[in-house]
Amino acid sequence: MAMITKSTELLKAQENGLPVVALESTIITHGMPFPQNLETARMVEDDIRAAGAVPATMAVIDGTLHAGLEPDQLEALAQARDVDKVSRADMAVCMSLGRTGATTVAATMIAARLAGISVFATGGIGGVHRGAEDTFDISADLAELGQTAVTVVAAGAKAILDVPKTLEVLETYGVPVIAYGQPDMPAFWSRHSDLPAPLSMSSAQDIAKAHRMRAALGLPGGQLVANPVPEEDEIPAAQINPIIAQALAEATEQGITAKQVTPFLLQRIFELTEGRSLVTNIALVRNNARLAAEIAHHLV
Repeated sequence: MAMITKSTELLKAQENGLPVVALESTIITHGMPFPQNLETARMVEDDIRAAGAVPATMAVIDGTLHAGLEPDQLEALAQARDVDKVSRADMAVCMSLGRTGATTVAATMIAARLAGISVFATGGIGGVHRGAEDTFDISADLAELGQTAVTVVAAGAKAILDVPKTLEVLETYGVPVIAYGQPDMPAFWSRHSDLPAPLSMSSAQDIAKAHRMRAALGLPGGQLVANPVPEEDEIPAAQINPIIAQALAEATEQGITAKQVTPFLLQRIFELTEGRSLVTNIALVRNNARLAAEIAHHLV
């Protein structure tokens, strides 16, 4: 049986050797309300098309894994309720039970590999949660980057995480972490941090060449490209860090744990910034999609 169903647009693109960029779907189902989620998903897809590439949003719909969604499927997903948030551990269960699931970074990487897509754009990856030395709460995204050969373009790890520990785990898994155009790691909503980037590159072509070289060496795993948010859209670290600290303290006080931590923190930060964090989030996703499209051009 076919493990994945490709959209009409994706089939045509691959038949004609066009560059393709994978997209996740949790930002649609779990990231923002309808209709803003649908409008954002369409904008990101159109950004990729405007850059001369083809978007492929991943999702599980009624048990079928889709690479690329038809317009009506995207609209239905944006309004769907009780959608699972699937990662490596529960992706197969969601499919076998005929459920609908939105793909996390890890699940999107798996879907991209099955669909023959080498580049994926997202907002920020998951990582090591603060307090992980007690909870062992570490995102499956990191292990996926260590084993699935997809180049992921993000604005770094989400700033609510323990970024230094996240970088250490990525190093252990042999994942190249490449800051784009600057020597330090971007910090999701902010362009800069006090963390030096393990690697730095300033051209999409060089990133694509490194992707191909890893394949030639037979190395498993992908690359993480940390792309800073555009300057006009960032929330400087001095402004966002106290807000993150407040949200983290509230999560601890309220006993928020496991998969509920990230949604709680993002919602509180949205409230405390009066919506500015979401505006920045949308801007950085679009920026990452444009860079991913440029990288994809060099991989066809």
